[in-house]
Amino acid sequence: MVTKKQSEDNVQISVVGDSRIEVELDSVKKIQKAITRKHKRVSRIETPKAFVKKKQGFDYTEYSYMREVADKEYPGWSWTIVSTQFVGDAAFLIHGRLKWFDEGIWREGDVTASHRVQKSTKTNAYLDIGNDVKAANTDAIKKAMNMYLNIADDVYKNIVEDMELTDKQVEDMIKVAETISEDYKVRVGRSIQEGNVTGLNYKGSMDKLRRIANATES
Repeated sequence: MVTKKQSEDNVQISVVGDSRIEVELDSVKKIQKAITRKHKRVSRIETPKAFVKKKQGFDYTEYSYMREVADKEYPGWSWTIVSTQFVGDAAFLIHGRLKWFDEGIWREGDVTASHRVQKSTKTNAYLDIGNDVKAANTDAIKKAMNMYLNIADDVYKNIVEDMELTDKQVEDMIKVAETISEDYKVRVGRSIQEGNVTGLNYKGSMDKLRRIANATES
């Protein structure tokens, strides 16, 4: 038998027997918002030009810089090599796993990356296989730090326009809608919850609200 008690801030689920489970939705939502805010902030950190290099026409950043940011923003992160293999005799493939502490919870993410193996043009022998393996591993770590930690998003062109409304924007819209009518306040609140109003159309939506509010007062 399972009993369910609901309050304004959380839902509590009790299981009759030896165990008792409490799910605090408010805490979960706070963690989710904290993670989102942190990753957006890290994503917008501008990479110093001294650490931005170019190879074959593409920008990249040095591992030393990404590691420094990871140490500061995600202390306790770790990297594990899951598997390695040669792809034919032309490249070395790394499958790695990044683990990091993110606003109160541990998270993991896997990536793969390969690096071309350098061979002698005369003897076809490997020139420095150790260096090729190291390079593949470094490429994998950098890929994971960008993919999961949002480090150097400006270099790898991964910054997207923030579409989520801020708490103040939501509050301002509700306040203006409230001056029109209680029903309009509910309609605007529902529209925001359903994602119809975003950071991209906020200005236009707010201007429309103000025009309606002004017309109502006239």
